[in-house]
Order: sequence, then C-alpha cells, then structure tokens
Amino acid sequence: MEENFGIKGKVEYELRDVDGNLKDSGTIPNTITALMDAHVADQMSDSGDSAIGFMALGSGVGQTSASTDLSNYLAASMIALSGTAQGTAGADNDVVYSAYWAAGTVTDTISEAGLFLTSGTSRSTLMTYNSGLSVTKGANDTLKIDWTVTFGAS
Repeated sequence: MEENFGIKGKVEYELRDVDGNLKDSGTIPNTITALMDAHVADQMSDSGDSAIGFMALGSGVGQTSASTDLSNYLAASMIALSGTAQGTAGADNDVVYSAYWAAGTVTDTISEAGLFLTSGTSRSTLMTYNSGLSVTKGANDTLKIDWTVTFGAS
C-alpha cells in the first residue's frame, strides 16, 4: 500500500491595471510551514484553532518551513480572505484561499506572500509561504491571489 498524505500548495496571481487589463500573472509553488502541519492536526481533532483567514504581502525572501512570519511585511497588506472554497470531484482535497488588493493599497514591489490564521500585529501564525513573486503594484493596479493548498495526493 502506497501512502501519500503530504501537503503542497501553489500561488496563482493576476495583476491588473486601472482598466482591468492583465499586466502580469503566474503560478508559483509555495512552502508549507510546520505551523500548517500542526494546524491540520488541530482542525482534524477540533482542538479549537481558528481557521486560516488572512493573507499578507512582503518585500523580502528567504523564509523556511520553520518561519512564523514574512521576512519583510509590507504595512497594511494583511487583509481578510475574500473567499475560501473546497475543490470538487477529483480536486476535493484542495482548498483555495483568495485575496484581493484594490487600487491604492499596497503600492510596492512584492516578492513574498503568506497565509495566516490571525491578522494585525500578531503575525506569528504563518501557515504557507511564497517567495517567488516578483510583482510591482502601482497605485492604480489591483492584485488577486488564489492560493491552492492540496492535502494528500491528487
């Protein structure tokens, strides 16, 4: 019997200009943190951790599976998720977390992103991490990120 119960993920992003034209997009794999491993066990045992609910952006690199926060958090980039959905059929072991930064927010060069349980100043609950972004978000641009986390084989 072969077992394959790992956790993996990917980030899909779209950067659009003021008129809604696609300026940049891509799909990048991510790092699952030790906190995510523990969080999955907690959710399965219903021990009381809150659900993943926030995404944040940064301008650093180099975090690992042991990291609990972004390398260089961009002020005001932590936002509540705009959606969370479980996949269907053959992808029913996927969860897609979505976030959307409107024009005028987080005007900067973005090189990292993270999913978190909590928001604000207590950013010590980094669940997944991505440092493969290379996005320059202008004042009139919007950024949408769909972060798919897959549990097990599919």
